[in-house]
Parts: sequence; structure tokens; C-alpha cells
Amino acid sequence: EAWNWDLLLWHLTQVVIYVVVGLGLFALGFLLFDKLTPFSLGKEIQEKQNIAMAIVVSSIFLGIALILAAAIRG
Repeated sequence: EAWNWDLLLWHLTQVVIYVVVGLGLFALGFLLFDKLTPFSLGKEIQEKQNIAMAIVVSSIFLGIALILAAAIRG
């Protein structure tokens, strides 16, 4: 048998679980950051066109993503 379907299904299941948990934690991190700031991030970026705030938020996204990737990888 060329393919071990049980092992493939197990790994795909793990990937889906890690993606769901990772995205949930990512969203939780963003919501926490949004609540801790004294202003609305969405309003600053969309309505006021604050590019500096967009850069800060994107760097926070990258930081959270790196932490989650390291935690998932082990």
C-alpha cells in the first residue's frame, strides 16, 4: 500500500484543530489589545487613515502569529 490513509487523516485532523485553536487565540489576542487601548483601532485605521497605527497593529499581528506558531510547533 502506497498511502497510509489513517496516518494522513490523523495529521489532517491535527492541522484543522491547530488552525481553529490558533485562529481563536489570534482573535482573542487582538480583542484583548483592542480593549486595552484607549481608542478604537478600527476607527483610527479606517476613518482617520492612521498609517502609523496600521503598522503597529500589523506588527502586533505578526508577533502574535510568531508566538502561536512557536507554541503549536513545540
